[in-house]
Amino acid sequence: MSKGFIKKVTMEEGALQYDFSRKILKNLRGTPVTERQPGGEKTGPNDSTMGKDILHLLPYKGEFLKPCPGTTDYICCGYQILNLGTNCPLDCTYCILQSYINQPNLRVFVNLDVGLKQVFQQIDKQPDKIFRIGTGEFTDSLAMDPITRLSEHLLPLFSRRRNVALELKTKTTRVEGLLASKYRDRVVLSWSLNSPYIARHEEKMAENLDKRLKAARRCQSEGFILGFHFDPLIHHPGWKDEYLKTLDLMDKYIDPKGVIWISLGSIRFMPGLKPIIRKRHPNSRVLDGEFVTGLDGKMRYFKPIRIDQFGHLRENLEKWHSSLGLYLCMESDDVWESTMGWSPGETAGLSRYLDKRVVEFFG
Repeated sequence: MSKGFIKKVTMEEGALQYDFSRKILKNLRGTPVTERQPGGEKTGPNDSTMGKDILHLLPYKGEFLKPCPGTTDYICCGYQILNLGTNCPLDCTYCILQSYINQPNLRVFVNLDVGLKQVFQQIDKQPDKIFRIGTGEFTDSLAMDPITRLSEHLLPLFSRRRNVALELKTKTTRVEGLLASKYRDRVVLSWSLNSPYIARHEEKMAENLDKRLKAARRCQSEGFILGFHFDPLIHHPGWKDEYLKTLDLMDKYIDPKGVIWISLGSIRFMPGLKPIIRKRHPNSRVLDGEFVTGLDGKMRYFKPIRIDQFGHLRENLEKWHSSLGLYLCMESDDVWESTMGWSPGETAGLSRYLDKRVVEFFG
């Protein structure tokens, strides 16, 4: 995926006053630019394109740093989300953004300096608290990095602080900006992984697993700490053997001693996503399983299926290495006990477990 996938840039009135806007436009020299009033068009849940070839620049009026939108009904990791934009140029069939976002286009928030100033004021006021912060909740962290060059802006700011871990999560190989930076401390580069079958059929425009893991190996060899996320795990024919193929690739390319954590999460989604997947991705197989409504209102596999998934991955990952920082994403205490052999008990317990990993890897 080159910069050429952006066919047009739209800007809300006043966006051009920000340096970040001007830098982005310089990187997209020759791309048509139009200005429009704040607000503007909306997209319904059945919009077929979501404007994935249009870059929209605007100032953000909300808080840049927010807790992960977990639920008290399941154990959450206590993550903090750095919200720098919404929507994603990739087009995974299962992506929750299809139903979550009601405004089209790849939206980038250009009042970055103002937002980061507020974020670091919050972080610096709590020097004894560890902030695990990620940018990959509402977009892919690196898919547009050659255009926005966010990594070269973020890495020096986060690396100098002792109470943070910045996680950049991706399904791409767009790591040139990271490798060009001299900063490595307090940064976790994470790749979302799945089975080869799911990567081929359900993760449109994402790089294949071999390329993702080669990029991860390259970053690891250049001094970066790695993370991985098997989320969503999806039941499909031959799924156990298919996921083992991914683990074989990890063993081929990655030194497990440099992995800070690996999350496991089974597919879950609000009911409203189902008709959207049917419409936008009629050949998708992600809805083929049997689902039940969970405590958080999301559709999930029956508990025995989830336990089977997690147990299979955990057993085989621990054969690879005994200390990978494995954890479950949004699961109950009894599922933890059944599959992991222990439970953090609550969100605060899982936060302490992951904070300890940060201290072990970064000091």
